Amino acid sequence: MQKTKRFAMSLALVASSALMATAATADTIRIATEGAYAPFNFIDSSGQPGGFDVEIANALCEQMQATCEIVTQDWDGIIPGLRARRYDAIIASMSITEERERVVAFTEPYYSNVLAFVGPKGTEMPTDADSLKGKTLGAQRATIAGQYLEDTLGSVVNVRLYDTQDNAYLDLASGRLDGMVSDKFPAYDWLTSEAGSAFEFKGEDIDINDKIGIAVRQNDTALKERFNAAIQAIVENGTYAEINAKYFPFSIY
Repeated sequence: MQKTKRFAMSLALVASSALMATAATADTIRIATEGAYAPFNFIDSSGQPGGFDVEIANALCEQMQATCEIVTQDWDGIIPGLRARRYDAIIASMSITEERERVVAFTEPYYSNVLAFVGPKGTEMPTDADSLKGKTLGAQRATIAGQYLEDTLGSVVNVRLYDTQDNAYLDLASGRLDGMVSDKFPAYDWLTSEAGSAFEFKGEDIDINDKIGIAVRQNDTALKERFNAAIQAIVENGTYAEINAKYFPFSIY
């Protein structure tokens, strides 16, 4: 009888240890994206996050053998939400800047970006400061495009900043803006849509050496290195190129 009790207790201890080990190795990474920056991140017809950023996030989690949980967060609150530990990383087409690096850490870039002017087709839209004097130009708030517009042209044009890229497009399409400054790749996607078909890029690309990375908390060094290794792996095994080709006919890496 005593041996039976000991055997039962041993089984219970083994089962308990296995359960604890499973819990300890369960690897869920909560990743925030904006959900309002097509084609990089948006809410699809089923109400779920989709887009290039989301597919890259899922590919990285698969490479790391982790469960990926995607959540959406308004852009203005996306870094505060990370620092408040509401999620573990941000994959939302975020530019790596010195200002942001003071409060978060970034992985190696997972794509590169340039800025561009957008204006109505068939109209002259100069892109130099002297010729733009008095024009009204828009951009999304708290972005590299918005910063460029304010710093470079803010003294000669009327600057309007928007909480989302979509709202900037709406004002451009309705004629409330003479033009806008935007990250080129989301603007490219909008220009191929019905809503953006009356507009086009103006002038040359604005190359500001803009690199896009994944943001993590500054002390999450191990997670950052896991992401770095996974980025390199999906580039080398062709997964990145497959995702890229769904959204753009050219490489953005």
